[in-house]
Amino acid sequence: MSADMSDDVVAVVRAAYEAAEGGVLDVERFRGLFAEDGVFNNVVAGESYRGEHLGDPVVSMGQLVPDIHRELHRFHVMGNVVAVELAIRGTFAGPFETPAGVVQPTSAKLDVPTADFWYVEDGKIKEFNCYFGISALLSQLGIQPDFASAVAAAA
Repeated sequence: MSADMSDDVVAVVRAAYEAAEGGVLDVERFRGLFAEDGVFNNVVAGESYRGEHLGDPVVSMGQLVPDIHRELHRFHVMGNVVAVELAIRGTFAGPFETPAGVVQPTSAKLDVPTADFWYVEDGKIKEFNCYFGISALLSQLGIQPDFASAVAAAA
């Protein structure tokens, strides 16, 4: 792959990050970077988004953390695949929906380690696999695992 092709692939990925920043949150632009059959996989949560729902996670994170910023640490380009090591940062200023109810905002500062894998074909995102550090997020929100319930349920 030529340097120009590599630069083009990275430019598409950088555009996606820019569209999802707290000061921008341009969901239409974000969705427009995907191929018609593109998919956004929140791998840790086991969720996939397609079509008009490609921007749903961007909206959700923007509501939870309105000042969201993705600190991009490293880019690794392998052909049409871009792996990115990053941290998702911001302030917990929106409600967090959980199966047990809503956790109200605390203004906690978040710094969540994340790894993203972008598959770009013909200038469009074909697949985006996000590995979000949910355990770090929960800890930073002050949400601790309920081990006692898990032990009782297994007994």
